[in-house]
Amino acid sequence: MAKKPLILVTNDDGITAPGIRALIEVMNTIGEVVVIAPDSPQSGMGHAITLDSTLHIENVKIDNGKQIEYSCSGTPADCVKIGISEILDRRPDLCVSGINHGSNSSVNVIYSGTMSAAIEAGIEGIPSIGFSLLDFNWNADFEATKRHVKKITENVLKNGLEKGVVLNVNFPKLPEEEIKGVKVCRQAKANWNEKFDKRISPQGKEYYWLTGKFVNLDEGEDTDEWALENGYVSVVPVQFDLTAYNSIKQLNNWNFND
Repeated sequence: MAKKPLILVTNDDGITAPGIRALIEVMNTIGEVVVIAPDSPQSGMGHAITLDSTLHIENVKIDNGKQIEYSCSGTPADCVKIGISEILDRRPDLCVSGINHGSNSSVNVIYSGTMSAAIEAGIEGIPSIGFSLLDFNWNADFEATKRHVKKITENVLKNGLEKGVVLNVNFPKLPEEEIKGVKVCRQAKANWNEKFDKRISPQGKEYYWLTGKFVNLDEGEDTDEWALENGYVSVVPVQFDLTAYNSIKQLNNWNFND
């Protein structure tokens, strides 16, 4: 009998978040599951790693599933690093991160702890997927995502991913029967129009809240934003080589050495 694939599960919302519990449930139908996730929410941490303090790992049991679980005091990227180096007894066949409470489409991928965990595994040469649902509510309903999560995961295990690529998967906030299907997309050109809400504390000190509005600048119908707005699951292949290859020729024509 073939050995079941070893699947590393992590997230950025914390090990008790409903999104990761839904993801674990699906992964338990596919392979042998080990969970290493933050012990508290780490949203917006990007690819931060812990350098100036110690990391703590605790074996925990959150539900009655067959998975092995560890909570980690560090960031999502820390969870993957320490999991591969210290916890797992063999190299995982797959890493899945999420299911995130909230969008990681378009430029949001830059800030995402969910995607940074998947990218960290990708850097280690492990096929990886980040999953997100466009619903920030802690009690979001993840039921509609499960069938597609399973299908996408099985495809990655069967077909593999190109070296240097991870998948960024986002789900629209829709009932399962209203999801039209899956579209492979490019990342939409978009940004945040941000501002800081300045306030005064009771002690008379100034403090700020970051606020902003997400603005889609892309009219293309091949983007993740278009897919999500039109009822599709978006799948964007993300590369972590950030080199702007098209600019190398131009820069080589500059005179840097006089």
